[in-house]
Amino acid sequence: MLNRWIARTAGFIVIAGFAAAQAPGIKVSKKELDAYNSVVNAPSPDMQIQEADKFVTSFADSKLKGTVLFFAANAAERKGDVTKALVYAQSSLDADPKNFQAMILIAGELARGTKKFDLDKEEKLTRADKLANDAIAAVKEAPKPNPQLTDDQWNAFKKDFESQAWEDLGMAAAVREKYDVAITDFKTSVDVAATPNPTTMVRLAGVYDQAGKPDESLAILAKISAMPNVDPAVKQFADREKTIAEKLKAAKK
Repeated sequence: MLNRWIARTAGFIVIAGFAAAQAPGIKVSKKELDAYNSVVNAPSPDMQIQEADKFVTSFADSKLKGTVLFFAANAAERKGDVTKALVYAQSSLDADPKNFQAMILIAGELARGTKKFDLDKEEKLTRADKLANDAIAAVKEAPKPNPQLTDDQWNAFKKDFESQAWEDLGMAAAVREKYDVAITDFKTSVDVAATPNPTTMVRLAGVYDQAGKPDESLAILAKISAMPNVDPAVKQFADREKTIAEKLKAAKK
């Protein structure tokens, strides 16, 4: 399944990529602003991580530290380096306890990376649940970070971030094999999103199948088929889930 950084990055760049001099309550020197913009505009994940490390070393007490560290976490996740992504995301959260994007990233990686027979399964999933719920609360209260965003744009971003947190809760419930809970969480994720994520919809179809509800699974998968410009990798997973649902439905006859 595709990592969610694809869905998250566009909104993150719009929100976090504002000129620091415009951010409410944040006053920075030109040198700090230039370093921040070097992080924002880095052309590759590796370079973004390098620029973020340089920024934190040079401006250890910066009010932008949490945002910069999340850029590094996001870049590490894009590279597929989950361990480094979690380290940077936790550092971002330490610097900014209200950074709901760091909460969402950590919760998602914990839920996605936890397996049924892990000895620390419940510890990791409990933490994922807490961070996801904390993120939902933080998103609802988050002030608009970029004055250039309209209220409607900001509300749409908030809905999509909240959707990601509900998806994290659904993934954690699925690992616990609490499929009815996972169905509710994934449905909420789809329903609250300003732009429903087809990846989340495939996950919803999957837990419908695991709960023995292939008709509901096929209905969701039909909606994905009708969506324009679905990523080919997501389409492949949807087709695979459709085959599973069809077999389950045939077995019930």
